[in-house]
Amino acid sequence: MAVSTESPAPAEADANDTTTPAGRHRFGAVWLAAVLVFGLLVGLAIGLLGPRLTTPGDDSAEAGFLRDMSTHHAQAVEMSMIAHAGSTDPEVISLSADIALTQHGQIGYMQAWLRDWHLSPTASTPPMTWMKDSAGSVQNGLMPGMATPAQLADLRKATGKTLDVQYLTLMRQHHLGGIHMAQEILEESDNTDVTWLAESQVRGQQGEINLIDLMLKRLQAT
Repeated sequence: MAVSTESPAPAEADANDTTTPAGRHRFGAVWLAAVLVFGLLVGLAIGLLGPRLTTPGDDSAEAGFLRDMSTHHAQAVEMSMIAHAGSTDPEVISLSADIALTQHGQIGYMQAWLRDWHLSPTASTPPMTWMKDSAGSVQNGLMPGMATPAQLADLRKATGKTLDVQYLTLMRQHHLGGIHMAQEILEESDNTDVTWLAESQVRGQQGEINLIDLMLKRLQAT
């Protein structure tokens, strides 16, 4: 009787088994999505607490900033989710999760304040019109630092080191644009909620830019 010398085929890894790399990554993506939803709800709840004696109007710089920054943040969350799902670099996975969670929560604050002020969460005017001397700040319909549709398409297709470098490069530029917008509203607003948020954004995103620079240096050296 012939005896086969072939080794039995290994059992396929269960995609739902969190003890495997694929399982852990899938579990991590599900966890991040759940926390994003929770963060948005918390942001909405906090933003609705406390009455306002006076509120900004529909054409105010504060309303324009919150609307535009919500859109700006939404792209950062989108890019970060792409990187979190596709990267295998632990530092990129961690940073992208932090950015997605932070900016998603801040969207919750901004949208809640607009509703608390009885204002539409979306603008009826072109972006950046709230900012003085805003001519040239919008390029091809995009606010400062935002990625183009072609850049987003390339990011979705990228893998490995290419994905990491593209994400970090795009996010660095995105943060620079966001900081510029936040610094402008600090010059124009005395609303304590808005200025608190803008100051937090400047500090947080500048710190992340410093980290991104170190990560890009590491990746480019390998």
